Amino acid sequence: MRLLIPIILLCSFSGVASAQEARLAQQYFREGEYEKSAIIYEKLFRKDERNDYYFDRYIESLMALERYDECEKAIKKQVKKTPDNVNLYVTYGNVFERQVKDKEANEQYQKAIERLTKDRFSVIRLANAFIRLTKYDYAIAAFERGSKLLKDDMTFSYNLGDLYRRKGDTPKMILNYLNSLDANPSRLNNIKTTFQRVFSKEDYQELKAQLYSRIHKNEEAAHYPELLSWVFIQQKDYKSAFRQVRALDRRFREHGERVFDLAAIAANDKDYDTAIAAYEYIVETKGPASTYYIESKQGALNNKREKIVEGFDYTTEELKDLENEYLSFLNEFGRSKRTAEIVLELARLEAFYLNDLPKSIELLTEIINYPNIDDNVQAEAKLSLADFYLMQSEIWEATLLYSQVDKAFKEDLLGHEARFRNAKLSYYNSDFQWAQAQFDVLKASTSKLISNDALDLSVFIMDNMGLDTTDRPLKLYAKADLLIFQNRFDDAFQVLDTLLQEYPEHSLEDDVLYSKSKIYQKKREFDKQAEVLQIIIEKHAEEIRADNALFELAELYETRLDNVEKAQELYERLFIEYSNSTFAVDARKKFRILRGDNI
Repeated sequence: MRLLIPIILLCSFSGVASAQEARLAQQYFREGEYEKSAIIYEKLFRKDERNDYYFDRYIESLMALERYDECEKAIKKQVKKTPDNVNLYVTYGNVFERQVKDKEANEQYQKAIERLTKDRFSVIRLANAFIRLTKYDYAIAAFERGSKLLKDDMTFSYNLGDLYRRKGDTPKMILNYLNSLDANPSRLNNIKTTFQRVFSKEDYQELKAQLYSRIHKNEEAAHYPELLSWVFIQQKDYKSAFRQVRALDRRFREHGERVFDLAAIAANDKDYDTAIAAYEYIVETKGPASTYYIESKQGALNNKREKIVEGFDYTTEELKDLENEYLSFLNEFGRSKRTAEIVLELARLEAFYLNDLPKSIELLTEIINYPNIDDNVQAEAKLSLADFYLMQSEIWEATLLYSQVDKAFKEDLLGHEARFRNAKLSYYNSDFQWAQAQFDVLKASTSKLISNDALDLSVFIMDNMGLDTTDRPLKLYAKADLLIFQNRFDDAFQVLDTLLQEYPEHSLEDDVLYSKSKIYQKKREFDKQAEVLQIIIEKHAEEIRADNALFELAELYETRLDNVEKAQELYERLFIEYSNSTFAVDARKKFRILRGDNI
């Protein structure tokens, strides 16, 4: 025991000393003092000749000093001691390459591959040695030689995929990654991430071609159709993706989860037809017992509504059919806190599109009084109910409901929204000072939308309050704003025209024109909307509404007036002439998409 303690202490001291020397050698090497680092690394290697790192750093130090003869002598000596260490031939080849002796270098690299043994770890070590020297072709050769020795074509397929990725050889990269997927299907998500990071639009076509070929040869491999559905999603071809996930759902007798997830993705990207088809598939095939049944019914309804009402492109018959579907849903599931959100959507449909305010008010009053209703849903119902009271000019009822939500959700976005609408109500009533004070507070809202709208209205009031001896022009404009909100378009036009007649060439002229464009949009008179927006662009290019008008006119030509070239021209004009506009980034993106760029 007495003898053992000094030995332990000696070994500990020796280990500490070696660690200190290693840190010192590393410091010298990093600082370019290769003479010193070579001496220490050689010393460390002599103490531990199994440590390849010390040997490699010793050789690298000598090469930096161009002492190539010493390098060769040390490598040859080490090869005699450890002939199975094929990485030494890579080191030897690197020494030759530093001397621009490419033939001799390649001979050593080839020798390393030829002398590989049937050992997986040795293959990986050799390939990594080549990778460190960015010699990807030799690394590939090492893995391919290792596969033959181990009689396993798949064992290094993932490594080969990575090497072909580095080389930029997409077909072979895909081939090997797919081989690796056969060997280990759990790699699917990693491979998706890699593809998403490095693929161009054309690369997805190559992947699809290889997947179709493999699916044809091996119909049992589930990871291929799953990956194919992912490819379709990346290409925003949700219809084709739905075919794949539906087939997988049927084949494995799943519960509809992957179909439900795809429906949500398609809906978010406004492919309403695919979203509706996916949700209805779950409803029809899984039945009421499915955990996704109610959500799918609701999802189908939501997307049918969005498809019909988006862009004001709908018929009364379509709206009535949608109303009946909502009523059918509520007949099936009843009216309670569970279905309150559907009742809320129906109420908005009745008010905004079927123009039946009394029915929508009745539905919203019903929601508010549901027992144990979710506080947020109740608040949403109160906000909508307040809006509809305002549309009927019941000002007191509206402000009372806005105030209730504001008080109940003081620091919440719902509270901010209620406060904003209440402030806007004061603006409609020409109480401009109080409204502006509220807008100034709301500029600090965490909601970017509320904050921006509050800032715009605050600036708008401030700009137009002190321009004249009277505030009548602003009162007329606010009155017209309220009439537009109430969908009383003829009355709004009359007030706006009165403003222009009484105050010709007033600074509000561009705002008046912009309000008229909004009326034409709501009336779905898109040609007239385009005419008014064009007047703003031509006659009020320096005013605040000019960039809004440019962007909206471009969107109008793109989506409603079927003139993509004109839309592209307007988007380009916006981001060039109004580079500081909040619309500039979106305009540039839309311009590039219309031009056909791969974004």
